[in-house]
Amino acid sequence: MDIRLAQCFLAVDDHVQALAFYRDVLGMEVRADVAHAGMRWITVGFPARPDVDIVLEPPLADPNASAADREAMAGLLAKGHLRGVVLGTDDVDATFEHVRAAGAEVLQEPVDQPYGVRDCAFRDPAGNMLRFKQPRGD
Repeated sequence: MDIRLAQCFLAVDDHVQALAFYRDVLGMEVRADVAHAGMRWITVGFPARPDVDIVLEPPLADPNASAADREAMAGLLAKGHLRGVVLGTDDVDATFEHVRAAGAEVLQEPVDQPYGVRDCAFRDPAGNMLRFKQPRGD
């Protein structure tokens, strides 16, 4: 049995800002851009990882959701309480400098963690937490 990650989802409130970050800063390619029922989903991924997608979706991707539920989800997104993702890198310090130089909000500068990685953290334009990790070679 071969089970592996194929897709993950991140809520975004502005697809133009999200594209500027995920495509232009992180170097992901756009794999799909779909509009349906007044909503938009953009699928992005790293060129070297064609089998793993990140779907940038509305905070509440349900056309039947109530206005109150949409407002609640938008509030959670604005506070950074929805989703996040951990990305691997071969040089967390260089990745940190690159993402910081692009203006992303820094949550944590690179640090050696007791569980064997060196990592850092940012918020994307929607408020999602992104961690970048590199295995430590102790």
